Amino acid sequence: MEQFQPLEQNIQLNKQTNLEIDLLLEAIYRLSGYDFRQYNRSSISRRIFNRMRINNIPTISRIQEKVIHDKEFLEQILNDFSINVTEMFRNPSFFKAFREKVIPTLREYPEIRIWHAGCATGEEVYSMAILLQEEGLIDRAVIYATDMNEQVLEKAKKGAFPIHKMQAYTKNYMLAGGVHAFSEYYNTDYQYAYFHPTLLKNIIFAQHNLVTDQSFNEFHVVLCRNVLIYFSPKLQSQVHQLFYESLSEQGFLCLGDKETLRFDEVISKYSEIASNERIYQKIY
Repeated sequence: MEQFQPLEQNIQLNKQTNLEIDLLLEAIYRLSGYDFRQYNRSSISRRIFNRMRINNIPTISRIQEKVIHDKEFLEQILNDFSINVTEMFRNPSFFKAFREKVIPTLREYPEIRIWHAGCATGEEVYSMAILLQEEGLIDRAVIYATDMNEQVLEKAKKGAFPIHKMQAYTKNYMLAGGVHAFSEYYNTDYQYAYFHPTLLKNIIFAQHNLVTDQSFNEFHVVLCRNVLIYFSPKLQSQVHQLFYESLSEQGFLCLGDKETLRFDEVISKYSEIASNERIYQKIY
Protein backbone atom coordinates (compact mmCIF):
# COMPACT_ATOMS: atom_id res chain seq x y z
CA MET A 1 0.00 0.00 0.00
CA GLU A 2 1.38 3.42 -0.96
CA GLN A 3 2.25 5.73 1.90
CA PHE A 4 1.30 9.39 1.84
CA GLN A 5 4.38 11.61 1.46
CA PRO A 6 4.50 14.62 3.81
CA LEU A 7 4.33 18.06 2.25
CA GLU A 8 7.99 18.70 3.05
CA GLN A 9 9.10 15.72 0.93
CA ASN A 10 7.04 16.89 -2.03
CA ILE A 11 8.57 20.39 -1.85
CA GLN A 12 12.09 18.93 -1.86
CA LEU A 13 11.32 17.10 -5.13
CA ASN A 14 11.29 20.41 -6.95
CA LYS A 15 11.62 19.35 -10.59
CA GLN A 16 9.50 16.24 -10.15
CA THR A 17 6.81 18.14 -8.27
CA ASN A 18 6.67 20.90 -10.87
CA LEU A 19 6.42 18.33 -13.67
CA GLU A 20 3.57 16.55 -11.90
CA ILE A 21 1.76 19.84 -11.36
CA ASP A 22 2.24 20.79 -15.02
CA LEU A 23 0.71 17.50 -16.13
CA LEU A 24 -2.16 17.82 -13.65
CA LEU A 25 -3.04 21.35 -14.78
CA GLU A 26 -2.84 20.28 -18.42
CA ALA A 27 -5.25 17.40 -17.73
CA ILE A 28 -7.65 19.75 -15.93
CA TYR A 29 -7.54 22.19 -18.84
CA ARG A 30 -8.20 19.52 -21.46
CA LEU A 31 -11.03 17.92 -19.50
CA SER A 32 -12.79 21.01 -18.18
CA GLY A 33 -11.63 24.01 -20.22
CA TYR A 34 -10.52 25.76 -17.02
CA ASP A 35 -6.96 26.98 -17.42
CA PHE A 36 -4.89 27.18 -14.23
CA ARG A 37 -1.56 26.76 -16.00
CA GLN A 38 -0.57 30.39 -15.42
CA TYR A 39 -1.87 30.69 -11.88
CA ASN A 40 0.62 31.50 -9.14
CA ARG A 41 2.42 28.20 -8.60
CA SER A 42 2.77 28.47 -4.82
CA SER A 43 -0.97 29.13 -4.43
CA ILE A 44 -1.93 26.20 -6.67
CA SER A 45 0.57 23.93 -4.91
CA ARG A 46 -0.94 24.70 -1.50
CA ARG A 47 -4.38 23.74 -2.75
CA ILE A 48 -3.09 20.51 -4.32
CA PHE A 49 -1.21 19.47 -1.18
CA ASN A 50 -4.23 20.28 0.96
CA ARG A 51 -6.41 17.99 -1.17
CA MET A 52 -3.75 15.27 -0.91
CA ARG A 53 -3.86 15.53 2.89
CA ILE A 54 -7.66 15.50 3.06
CA ASN A 55 -8.02 12.46 0.78
CA ASN A 56 -4.78 10.75 1.88
CA ILE A 57 -3.50 10.68 -1.70
CA PRO A 58 0.25 9.90 -1.85
CA THR A 59 1.34 11.72 -5.02
CA ILE A 60 0.26 14.46 -7.40
CA SER A 61 0.25 11.87 -10.18
CA ARG A 62 -2.43 9.98 -8.32
CA ILE A 63 -4.42 13.24 -8.13
CA GLN A 64 -4.12 13.46 -11.92
CA GLU A 65 -5.31 9.87 -12.31
CA LYS A 66 -8.41 10.56 -10.20
CA VAL A 67 -9.09 13.79 -12.11
CA ILE A 68 -9.05 11.89 -15.41
CA HIS A 69 -11.28 9.03 -14.29
CA ASP A 70 -13.54 10.56 -11.64
CA LYS A 71 -15.76 13.45 -12.76
CA GLU A 72 -16.90 14.25 -9.22
CA PHE A 73 -13.29 14.47 -8.05
CA LEU A 74 -12.51 16.82 -10.95
CA GLU A 75 -15.34 19.09 -9.75
CA GLN A 76 -13.86 18.97 -6.25
CA ILE A 77 -10.46 20.06 -7.56
CA LEU A 78 -12.05 22.91 -9.53
CA ASN A 79 -13.72 24.07 -6.32
CA ASP A 80 -10.39 23.80 -4.50
CA PHE A 81 -8.77 26.07 -7.07
CA SER A 82 -11.58 28.63 -7.00
CA ILE A 83 -10.84 31.74 -4.90
CA ASN A 84 -13.78 32.42 -2.60
CA VAL A 85 -12.38 34.70 0.10
CA THR A 86 -14.74 37.65 0.60
CA GLU A 87 -16.89 39.52 3.10
CA MET A 88 -19.38 42.37 3.07
CA PHE A 89 -17.78 45.80 2.78
CA ARG A 90 -14.36 44.16 2.86
CA ASN A 91 -11.69 46.79 3.48
CA PRO A 92 -14.25 49.46 4.51
CA SER A 93 -11.89 52.29 3.58
CA PHE A 94 -12.16 51.18 -0.05
CA PHE A 95 -15.95 51.55 -0.06
CA LYS A 96 -15.66 54.89 1.72
CA ALA A 97 -13.21 56.11 -0.94
CA PHE A 98 -15.56 54.78 -3.65
CA ARG A 99 -18.38 56.90 -2.22
CA GLU A 100 -16.19 59.99 -2.14
CA LYS A 101 -14.10 59.63 -5.31
CA VAL A 102 -16.16 57.60 -7.80
CA ILE A 103 -19.83 58.20 -7.00
CA PRO A 104 -19.72 61.94 -7.98
CA THR A 105 -18.67 60.95 -11.51
CA LEU A 106 -21.23 58.13 -11.74
CA ARG A 107 -24.00 60.60 -10.85
CA GLU A 108 -23.45 62.25 -14.24
CA TYR A 109 -24.34 59.11 -16.20
CA PRO A 110 -27.90 58.24 -17.26
CA GLU A 111 -27.01 54.56 -16.88
CA ILE A 112 -24.21 52.87 -14.96
CA ARG A 113 -22.62 49.52 -15.84
CA ILE A 114 -20.43 47.86 -13.23
CA TRP A 115 -18.51 44.61 -13.66
CA HIS A 116 -17.53 42.78 -10.48
CA ALA A 117 -15.10 40.12 -11.74
CA GLY A 118 -14.35 37.20 -9.45
CA CYS A 119 -17.33 37.92 -7.22
CA ALA A 120 -17.21 34.59 -5.31
CA THR A 121 -20.28 34.17 -3.09
CA GLY A 122 -21.39 37.75 -3.67
CA GLU A 123 -20.88 39.58 -0.38
CA GLU A 124 -19.09 42.51 -2.02
CA VAL A 125 -21.65 42.63 -4.83
CA TYR A 126 -24.46 43.10 -2.33
CA SER A 127 -22.30 45.68 -0.57
CA MET A 128 -22.04 47.67 -3.80
CA ALA A 129 -25.79 47.38 -4.37
CA ILE A 130 -26.42 48.78 -0.88
CA LEU A 131 -23.96 51.63 -1.47
CA LEU A 132 -25.60 52.53 -4.80
CA GLN A 133 -29.05 52.41 -3.22
CA GLU A 134 -27.97 54.79 -0.47
CA GLU A 135 -26.51 57.14 -3.07
CA GLY A 136 -29.73 57.10 -5.10
CA LEU A 137 -28.13 55.41 -8.12
CA ILE A 138 -29.32 51.81 -7.94
CA ASP A 139 -32.26 52.29 -10.33
CA ARG A 140 -29.98 53.33 -13.19
CA ALA A 141 -27.22 50.84 -12.43
CA VAL A 142 -26.61 47.26 -13.50
CA ILE A 143 -24.02 45.18 -11.68
CA TYR A 144 -22.63 42.26 -13.67
CA ALA A 145 -21.27 39.81 -11.09
CA THR A 146 -19.14 37.05 -12.57
CA ASP A 147 -17.05 34.14 -11.36
CA MET A 148 -15.57 31.02 -12.93
CA ASN A 149 -17.20 28.84 -10.26
CA GLU A 150 -20.87 28.18 -10.97
CA GLN A 151 -21.47 26.66 -7.53
CA VAL A 152 -20.48 29.83 -5.69
CA LEU A 153 -22.61 31.86 -8.11
CA GLU A 154 -25.63 29.80 -7.08
CA LYS A 155 -24.89 30.71 -3.46
CA ALA A 156 -24.50 34.36 -4.41
CA LYS A 157 -27.90 34.45 -6.09
CA LYS A 158 -29.60 33.40 -2.84
CA GLY A 159 -28.28 36.40 -0.90
CA ALA A 160 -28.18 34.36 2.31
CA PHE A 161 -25.15 34.66 4.58
CA PRO A 162 -24.44 33.14 8.02
CA ILE A 163 -26.02 35.24 10.73
CA HIS A 164 -22.96 34.97 12.97
CA LYS A 165 -21.06 37.13 10.45
CA MET A 166 -23.48 40.04 10.65
CA GLN A 167 -21.79 41.70 13.62
CA ALA A 168 -18.51 41.98 11.71
CA TYR A 169 -20.33 43.00 8.52
CA THR A 170 -22.22 45.72 10.41
CA LYS A 171 -18.95 47.15 11.67
CA ASN A 172 -17.55 47.13 8.12
CA TYR A 173 -20.69 48.84 6.83
CA MET A 174 -20.48 51.64 9.36
CA LEU A 175 -16.76 52.20 8.71
CA ALA A 176 -17.56 52.32 4.97
CA GLY A 177 -19.85 55.30 5.53
CA GLY A 178 -23.17 53.50 5.84
CA VAL A 179 -26.07 55.83 6.59
CA HIS A 180 -28.72 53.44 7.93
CA ALA A 181 -28.97 50.59 10.38
CA PHE A 182 -27.40 47.67 8.52
CA SER A 183 -30.14 45.35 9.79
CA GLU A 184 -32.64 47.21 7.59
CA TYR A 185 -31.23 45.35 4.58
CA TYR A 186 -31.95 41.79 5.69
CA ASN A 187 -34.27 39.45 7.54
CA THR A 188 -33.04 36.59 9.71
CA ASP A 189 -33.84 33.19 11.02
CA TYR A 190 -31.79 31.24 13.55
CA GLN A 191 -29.07 30.49 10.98
CA TYR A 192 -28.95 32.99 8.09
CA ALA A 193 -29.41 36.64 7.20
CA TYR A 194 -31.45 36.95 4.00
CA PHE A 195 -30.82 40.16 2.09
CA HIS A 196 -33.83 41.85 0.57
CA PRO A 197 -34.69 40.71 -2.98
CA THR A 198 -34.87 44.36 -4.08
CA LEU A 199 -31.07 44.40 -3.97
CA LEU A 200 -31.04 41.62 -6.55
CA LYS A 201 -33.10 43.35 -9.20
CA ASN A 202 -30.12 45.21 -10.63
CA ILE A 203 -27.58 42.38 -10.31
CA ILE A 204 -26.86 39.91 -13.11
CA PHE A 205 -24.88 36.84 -12.05
CA ALA A 206 -23.04 34.97 -14.80
CA GLN A 207 -20.22 32.49 -15.25
CA HIS A 208 -17.06 34.05 -16.70
CA ASN A 209 -13.45 32.89 -16.67
CA LEU A 210 -10.89 35.71 -16.64
CA VAL A 211 -8.22 33.42 -18.04
CA THR A 212 -10.02 32.21 -21.15
CA ASP A 213 -13.07 34.44 -21.75
CA GLN A 214 -13.26 37.83 -23.44
CA SER A 215 -14.98 41.09 -22.56
CA PHE A 216 -18.76 41.09 -22.90
CA ASN A 217 -19.70 44.76 -22.50
CA GLU A 218 -18.38 48.26 -21.90
CA PHE A 219 -18.31 49.25 -18.24
CA HIS A 220 -18.03 52.42 -16.21
CA VAL A 221 -16.49 50.49 -13.31
CA VAL A 222 -14.56 47.22 -13.16
CA LEU A 223 -13.91 45.72 -9.73
CA CYS A 224 -11.54 42.78 -9.29
CA ARG A 225 -10.25 42.76 -5.75
CA ASN A 226 -7.55 40.36 -4.57
CA VAL A 227 -8.03 37.87 -7.39
CA LEU A 228 -5.02 38.80 -9.53
CA ILE A 229 -2.60 37.98 -6.71
CA TYR A 230 -3.24 34.31 -7.55
CA PHE A 231 -2.11 34.80 -11.17
CA SER A 232 1.37 34.74 -12.65
CA PRO A 233 2.79 38.14 -13.79
CA LYS A 234 2.14 37.19 -17.43
CA LEU A 235 -1.47 36.30 -16.73
CA GLN A 236 -1.96 39.43 -14.62
CA SER A 237 -0.85 41.52 -17.60
CA GLN A 238 -3.26 39.66 -19.87
CA VAL A 239 -6.18 40.30 -17.51
CA HIS A 240 -5.23 43.96 -17.06
CA GLN A 241 -5.48 44.34 -20.83
CA LEU A 242 -8.92 42.71 -20.73
CA PHE A 243 -10.06 45.19 -18.08
CA TYR A 244 -8.63 48.15 -19.98
CA GLU A 245 -10.49 47.12 -23.14
CA SER A 246 -13.68 46.62 -21.09
CA LEU A 247 -13.67 50.09 -19.55
CA SER A 248 -15.46 53.06 -21.07
CA GLU A 249 -13.72 56.40 -21.49
CA GLN A 250 -12.77 57.66 -18.01
CA GLY A 251 -13.94 54.38 -16.48
CA PHE A 252 -12.73 53.24 -13.06
CA LEU A 253 -10.66 50.16 -12.25
CA CYS A 254 -10.76 48.97 -8.63
CA LEU A 255 -8.21 46.43 -7.39
CA GLY A 256 -7.57 44.79 -4.02
CA ASP A 257 -5.31 46.11 -1.32
CA LYS A 258 -2.64 43.52 -2.20
CA GLU A 259 -2.59 44.47 -5.89
CA THR A 260 -1.24 47.34 -7.95
CA LEU A 261 -0.93 48.59 -11.52
CA ARG A 262 2.48 50.14 -10.91
CA PHE A 263 4.44 47.28 -12.44
CA ASP A 264 2.22 46.77 -15.47
CA GLU A 265 2.61 48.55 -18.79
CA VAL A 266 -1.02 49.72 -18.72
CA ILE A 267 -0.29 52.03 -15.78
CA SER A 268 0.44 54.91 -18.18
CA LYS A 269 -3.17 54.69 -19.37
CA TYR A 270 -4.60 55.37 -15.91
CA SER A 271 -4.47 58.06 -13.24
CA GLU A 272 -4.54 57.17 -9.55
CA ILE A 273 -7.77 58.34 -7.92
CA ALA A 274 -7.16 56.80 -4.50
CA SER A 275 -3.77 55.14 -4.49
CA ASN A 276 -4.07 53.61 -1.02
CA GLU A 277 -7.36 51.99 -2.06
CA ARG A 278 -6.15 50.95 -5.53
CA ILE A 279 -8.76 52.96 -7.45
CA TYR A 280 -7.63 54.04 -10.92
CA GLN A 281 -9.31 56.01 -13.72
CA LYS A 282 -8.75 55.35 -17.41
CA ILE A 283 -7.35 58.48 -19.09
CA TYR A 284 -7.17 57.33 -22.74
